[in-house]
Amino acid sequence: MKFCPDERVLVSPRHLAGTGDCVADVLGPLIHLFNWRHTRDESAGCITVDSPDGSIVIDFTPTTFEGVWWTIARHEPFWRITATQQTPMEVLAGVTPLLPLLLTNIRHPDRIGLSDYTVAELARLYDWTTADNASGVSFTSPDGHCTVRHTPGTEQPWYAEHSVRDGVGTRWHVAFEGEVPDALARQFFLYLATDVPVERTLEDIPRLARGQAQMTPLGGKPPSGALGPQLSHVLGGIVDAVEKGRRR
Repeated sequence: MKFCPDERVLVSPRHLAGTGDCVADVLGPLIHLFNWRHTRDESAGCITVDSPDGSIVIDFTPTTFEGVWWTIARHEPFWRITATQQTPMEVLAGVTPLLPLLLTNIRHPDRIGLSDYTVAELARLYDWTTADNASGVSFTSPDGHCTVRHTPGTEQPWYAEHSVRDGVGTRWHVAFEGEVPDALARQFFLYLATDVPVERTLEDIPRLARGQAQMTPLGGKPPSGALGPQLSHVLGGIVDAVEKGRRR
């Protein structure tokens, strides 16, 4: 199926989708629901968001090619999460609503969707491969393109990396440093591994990832009796899985 460059599509798995354009989903709840302060450099597109007590800072700097675009950091106890350019923003949007809980702000619990599952349980749920090693454990996506490593007791206890055939434009990584709360790692993995598709334009999706991803056009309003794009996407994934099974 051919798509126009500016056509909006549903994409899964989301680790292939590229960064996207949902900055508001990452930062909006903190600003509008929890009254975190923010400043913006309109010329560069940079945004900084601070917790009311100044202990947690989020910096969005989309100015470097394949460099670090996101930094989420706490001063005491120290921890930091950094994410590079092509990291899907939906993954970070799953993490940031938890930050007020770390400051004992429990307003709007319905907006958080906190996971009760461990990363290992989520990996089994979404068919990621688990491998134990001498230093910890790793979790790899079904297509082999994305790996999350957990090495307890180190300066970098969690690290996620992704690429398609090591291709430029498909590489991204997320590093968790210091005493990052386990809840943030669980939430990160949930929003990364979930099979719920994300929305992109075709040109937003890294070129080398397009042949690996499942894409369903959003289009306009479906005619009466027609399947909506979400259901079409799910059914398309089932058909793809069956066809792959037949070819084995």
